[in-house]
Amino acid sequence: MLLLIPGPVTTRPEVRTALAQDIAPWDNDFKALYANVLERVRTIAGGITGEHVALPLPGGGHFAIEAAVRSFVPPGRKVLVPATGRYSESMTRLTREAGRIPVVLPIAPNEPTDPAVIAAALDADPAISHVGQVYSETGTGVIHDAVAIGAAVRARGRRMIVDAVSAFGALPLDLSRQPEVDCVVFTANKCLEALPGMAFAVCRIDRLLAEKGHAGSWSLDLADVFANAGRPRFTPPAQIVAAFNKALDFFDAEGGRAPRLARYTANAHTFYDGMVALGLTPWLKREQQGPIIVVIKSPDDPAWNLQRFVDALKTREILISNFFNTPTPSFRVGCIGAIGPDDMSRAVAAIDAALKEIGITRREAKCP
Repeated sequence: MLLLIPGPVTTRPEVRTALAQDIAPWDNDFKALYANVLERVRTIAGGITGEHVALPLPGGGHFAIEAAVRSFVPPGRKVLVPATGRYSESMTRLTREAGRIPVVLPIAPNEPTDPAVIAAALDADPAISHVGQVYSETGTGVIHDAVAIGAAVRARGRRMIVDAVSAFGALPLDLSRQPEVDCVVFTANKCLEALPGMAFAVCRIDRLLAEKGHAGSWSLDLADVFANAGRPRFTPPAQIVAAFNKALDFFDAEGGRAPRLARYTANAHTFYDGMVALGLTPWLKREQQGPIIVVIKSPDDPAWNLQRFVDALKTREILISNFFNTPTPSFRVGCIGAIGPDDMSRAVAAIDAALKEIGITRREAKCP
């Protein structure tokens, strides 16, 4: 089965095989592996030894985002959240329910966040302490320039939390050049091509210590994770960590972030062009399209039914999401994971056959 969703992603057999072992999470050998994984992650983020630390948090990306908000933003303080789509909505809710105040900044769903708009919002409200930015909005495929946005935040003496869940390991990130970033969060099962179950936060140590004590949660307190010096606080998903370590071996063998981004970009181009050739309508213009997710507008045909389409693809060994997060109906296809352009060409052919099977004769969207 070719898994073409935003994550979990298609993984290599060797990564899955690494799960097939019994591991004692308190064993010294595992502790060494655990610590090594964290160091590898910090390096990928461009973290500086002694200034940044990579911290693990079992669970999904939402766990890490809430932990970052609780650990770095004092209760009652404001967080500017650019409304990029479904995943910024999650950050807004997590911020509000943690007792912080989200300030939602409207952003067109098919446009990247303008750093000048961020700057204006910060100038207008000095009480905003942080910006919570989604780097790659997997609901739409839009990429938001975390580097340029960070520069605007830094120039105004504010802080930043970056949701890089579907960006880390592919899109550019160098924390050594972005001192305004308190924390970047991500998971193992996206661009690092591992399995779900582990989230991570790469944090500034000075900021972590300065804001210590107001998380309001033991499980989601990154300062408490740091105090444990990289050792498991609670029982970790040890087999998932072992599989992640194997996935990082493949990341290194590929050459790191830039070659991985190049492969994903080729995947996205192959799929985007294939959709256009089939008469379908991409949700984003070509110049706006990011390399992580390609979203296609639903065909304007009375026979269209997303679940029937997904089921028809599944019989062809292609699995995509059976829901959409765009303002108008669509379907989305992930371009990340242990896949290449040939796999995307296979997906294009399967989509053509699936559309015919469910009786779609009009493929263009109602509102191109």
